Amino acid sequence: MRDRLNLTLPVELIGRINELADRKKLPRSAIVEAAVSSFLSPDHADAREAAFARRLDRLSRQIQRMERDLGVTAETLALFVRFWLSVTPPLPPEAQASAQAKGRERFDGFVETLGKRLQKGQSFLREIPEDVESDEPVDVTMGGS
Repeated sequence: MRDRLNLTLPVELIGRINELADRKKLPRSAIVEAAVSSFLSPDHADAREAAFARRLDRLSRQIQRMERDLGVTAETLALFVRFWLSVTPPLPPEAQASAQAKGRERFDGFVETLGKRLQKGQSFLREIPEDVESDEPVDVTMGGS
């Protein structure tokens, strides 16, 4: 059984309904009926909430990976600096210029290698297992274990 309902809508909304009806070759009443049914459907809110929950879960996992990668990066840098400071002796003034030239050369090689790895999609962080467990502290000096 069907009942008639007269309503007033803004002119621009009626224009959009008319365009959709022409495009889909459907009566305007069918379009309005589908829109009202969708709006009144209890599943509509549940589906939207589920979509938001999935999106938030995905964002949470991405943030967890970013936090892990940032932690690994910071720890890697700290360990390198500690190691470098502990094994690099100070240079006499007459050796400074040649050491700086050699340092620039080595840094250029480092940047080139890094660029190639990144172009290939290789990442040091991907090589590290997600769940590394260790009870022993790590000694980064050359004589440590």
